[in-house]
Amino acid sequence: MHGREQRVLLRHYLEQGLSKAEVAARLGISRRTVYYWVNSGQLDRELDDEPVRYKPRPVVARKVDAFRGIVQMRLSEYPKLSAVRLFDEIKAAGYDGGYTQLKEFVRQVRPTPPVDPVVRFETAPGHQAQVDFAEFRLPWGKRYALVVVLGYSRLLWLQFFRRQTMAVLMRGLEEAFEFFGGVTSELLFDQLKAVIIDDERLDGGRLLENAEFLRFAAHWGFRIRACRPYRARTKGKVERPISYVRQSFFYGRSFLNDDDLNAQALSWMARTANVRLHRTILEAPQARFERDERGLLKPLALQPYRSLVLEPARPAGRLRLPQALPSVERRSLAVYEQIAGGIA
Repeated sequence: MHGREQRVLLRHYLEQGLSKAEVAARLGISRRTVYYWVNSGQLDRELDDEPVRYKPRPVVARKVDAFRGIVQMRLSEYPKLSAVRLFDEIKAAGYDGGYTQLKEFVRQVRPTPPVDPVVRFETAPGHQAQVDFAEFRLPWGKRYALVVVLGYSRLLWLQFFRRQTMAVLMRGLEEAFEFFGGVTSELLFDQLKAVIIDDERLDGGRLLENAEFLRFAAHWGFRIRACRPYRARTKGKVERPISYVRQSFFYGRSFLNDDDLNAQALSWMARTANVRLHRTILEAPQARFERDERGLLKPLALQPYRSLVLEPARPAGRLRLPQALPSVERRSLAVYEQIAGGIA
């Protein structure tokens, strides 16, 4: 069967005044076919309304086809085998084709493991806050952002410190508790060394917390929780805000020093982070906090925690001042002469 394109050309040539013999010669068809199309009215139809039909591309034999069985068998047993490794193996079996066609075939047939569904875990108001450090680089050195996010309302607190020690963590958490106006029932950490000494839960053991931080938790009245090793995604309510901090606050912004960095962070929290429409809870964290969560937080401790083993942490922008020298009483030389004469 002749195609639509030939009939369109035939009608075009006839409209230009070419004879049927010339048209047949140009299209490579017989004159009988030209007469049939003209006499049967095939050229009078509106040909442009017909859908264009394309024939399937013919299958081209490739050198890798002879080794499909070997590749599929190996991938069924070891799904993570690389195309480079498989290329070496089938070359040893006699394959003399190129790497590209093997790589394309491996991409088509490699088994894909089912995606482990992530179930969003929502916490009750006042129940949990999630805590983590994140490293940032500034012209004057590295600084560590301590981020605390309330699990229910997503209210966020953020400040930057020189180090990520236990003393810094304790001081930062106390500032966060004061910012929130209370304490949640538990705090979730991601295997922070300042909090977790050892975690043997994967082997049937227990979680070993730092004794000093346990005393800090008891002072403020919260329980310590830690993500299981290699399961940091359970702490996504603070992991995602860290990315948000990098993009919305830190990137493209200039800072004069550490004090300016932390001042801008507090301003950004008040004007942007905590009043924006949160895409998960579909409302502003500040509004959700004030309505549902503030009243359910535990009250603040009467005084800050005083560690018997740790030196108090210093703010990021302040330098340690030298201790005051002991005062020395000043006397005139006559007094010293009297003392010397008395001794003599």
